[in-house]
Amino acid sequence: MQEFVTTSQRYAEVFAARQQHGDIGQYSARAPLVAVSRRIGYRAPVSAALDPRSTADLVLHSDHSNGARQRLAVQDVQDGFALWRLGLTLGWFDIRLRYRGSVLGPFWLTLSTGVMIGALGLLYSQLFKMELHDYLPFLALSLVLWNVLGAVVADACGSFQQAEGMIRSQRMPFTLYAIRVITRNLLVLAHNVPVILVVYAAFDVWPGLAAWAAVPGVLLWVIDGLATCLLLGAICARFRDIPPIVGSVMQIAFFVSPVIWKPELLKGPQADWLPFNPFYTLLEIVRAPLLGQVADGAIWASALGFSALLCGAAWLLFARVRGRLAFWV
Repeated sequence: MQEFVTTSQRYAEVFAARQQHGDIGQYSARAPLVAVSRRIGYRAPVSAALDPRSTADLVLHSDHSNGARQRLAVQDVQDGFALWRLGLTLGWFDIRLRYRGSVLGPFWLTLSTGVMIGALGLLYSQLFKMELHDYLPFLALSLVLWNVLGAVVADACGSFQQAEGMIRSQRMPFTLYAIRVITRNLLVLAHNVPVILVVYAAFDVWPGLAAWAAVPGVLLWVIDGLATCLLLGAICARFRDIPPIVGSVMQIAFFVSPVIWKPELLKGPQADWLPFNPFYTLLEIVRAPLLGQVADGAIWASALGFSALLCGAAWLLFARVRGRLAFWV
């Protein structure tokens, strides 16, 4: 209480002194003190992050031209990749916080995935009349990869909403939050890789050097994942009904795509429609090399075509609504 009275007295003395010298007009003694106007500045998030003493002017007007939006979007992507270490750290902390206090930690993912693959493998090998030696490696690889695809799509819907506190408290590039989502799911994939290795060792089916052909597919997955975060993250931040719709679409895509059943089961004209399924082509460019096979040109052409459409749509939307995301989350 004494501290409050002392502070009030100081404000009263300052007010009286400035009023005496003409700094403040003849206002009422009860009028609140008005700070002297000064130039407003903010700490630049990335471009000036290397120099902590630098400041940038606060722009109070907006240039709505398409060229200006494109330049700001390009700058956001560049700044996001400049902070790639921070994105990796945030993704790693997400995994640690998710399993904080757990004994096995993220390896619960490995255990649950292994149990599910074993149970489904025994069941569907009998339903599809397939040898377990041929079917279980296919199923293990398909489920692990599909879980990554599904998790990326689901997390992309909330990529900006989950970072609401950071977005509203400080200016950071939005691309950073997309990097965070991709890092988190790549770590989940790394914890599920031992399940695939155990299945390979149990049935002695190793892909050999052909597995290196999956590297371009994984890189394409990373690019598509970033584009998906920018696209769905912006849409779901504006329309909160979209995530349940996306979840329903992913459930349907799981059953209509060759995940638990092999593409060879489709015969005739039905097989010709498989390259038009984007989930199948994106899955196959990584799965086929890891099974010792080679994805043909039609599959790669379809995957690249769908990826180009996805990246184009994500870029156009992100460049247009980037300035509004902070108000939507």
